Amino acid sequence: MRIMGLDFGSRTVGVAVSDPLFLTAQGVEIIRRKSPGKLRQTLARIDELIQEYEVGRIVLGYPKHMNNTEGERCEKTAEFRDMLVKRTGLEVILADERLTTVMAEHAMMEGGIRRENRKEYVDKLAAVFILQNYLDSMESK
Repeated sequence: MRIMGLDFGSRTVGVAVSDPLFLTAQGVEIIRRKSPGKLRQTLARIDELIQEYEVGRIVLGYPKHMNNTEGERCEKTAEFRDMLVKRTGLEVILADERLTTVMAEHAMMEGGIRRENRKEYVDKLAAVFILQNYLDSMESK
């Protein structure tokens, strides 16, 4: 079994999966959609990846504001969580994702990825950070 990490955005979903020992997170892909409300194909692709990687649990980034309040994106993310649970039957854990996009941007700058190319990778890398933070918190328990 593996754990899947998701970074849910208005037009993309970054996807990462753990190794079987739950030590590391690896980026898999970015699922793109043409319209924010069109989630059927996105959910179908996540379902395919769940089967392919034998995923048993999902960690979904929860985009709280820096002052710990919840806004509209949190609402949309909670709705997406409910859709995932209904479709997959898996446990979906909401994980604080504050600063993961910033961390992803910094990692790409340090890696020498040109500014115009960063958008191509940021969601997948944010999903890696979301999942890795969760995996690291599992170790400390």
